[in-house]
Parts: sequence; C-alpha cells; structure tokens
Amino acid sequence: MSAIAMSTAGVTVNYAVEATAGTRPTTGYIKIPSIKSVPEMNPSPETLETTDLSQTEFKTYVEGLKDLGGALAFLANFTTELEEAWTTLVEAYKTAKASGKAVWFEIKHPGLEKSVFFTGQPSAMGLPAMAVNSVLETNLYITPTNAPTWQAKTE
Repeated sequence: MSAIAMSTAGVTVNYAVEATAGTRPTTGYIKIPSIKSVPEMNPSPETLETTDLSQTEFKTYVEGLKDLGGALAFLANFTTELEEAWTTLVEAYKTAKASGKAVWFEIKHPGLEKSVFFTGQPSAMGLPAMAVNSVLETNLYITPTNAPTWQAKTE
C-alpha cells in the first residue's frame, strides 16, 4: 500500500490559556484567523564531537540539542479581524503570565490524528511592509517556551 500525499488545506493555528498552571488545555482553543503559512519546526540536532585519541580515521559524534532559532514567524493576511484577534491573544498571554500560567498553541491538520502543541510568547504586532498592487501580509511572531510535541488533537 502506498502513502497518500496530503494537502495543507484546512490547517489551523489555535491557542488556549491554561486553566491550571502547567497543564495543557484539551478544549477551548481559539483559531487565529488568516494564517497563510506555518514555519518548519523540525530543526536538525546539533552534533557534538566526541572523538578520542583512539580514533585513526573518522571523528565520532553524539546528538546534541535542537534549535528552533528563536521567534517563529507565521505569515498571515493582515485584516481587521486578525489585528483584533492577535491583540486579544497578546493580552491573554500577559494576563496568563501574571497568574503563572502559559498560553498553548496548536497546529492542527485535518488529515492527521495528532496536532503539534507548544507553549509560547506572542509578540505584539507591528506595521507590516506595504507595496503597490500587493496583498497586505504580516508575520506574527511566537517565541516557543517549550519543545513542540505531537499529542492528541483537540476537538
């Protein structure tokens, strides 16, 4: 049986604030509107060189840490709805942080049984670049505060 390729149609990026600090919410996720692309979250691990003097031809290595590279950029169409939703998210993050809670993000594909979840800090939206005869787009930045993991998707 051969694998069937999947489309990205229907992918959503959602968020929820913890009800209990340290526990990922399983319901109540809110869709962030107008997302056009999701950044790759599959970095290669660093390789740590472990060669000792007994080696005569090749160096040896062990797997090190993976680096997502800091803030992740999610491309979106800039709309009034997006600006309002993102402002609400940033305020929800500030309130959650003051209470010792985190905001969880879910990247949900309709054809997969699991979603990717991570906690993160959304950055306030600035003014996007603008050009003649173009769609107004913006990058939304989220700085991960834990490692992305595959878990059962939300409803």
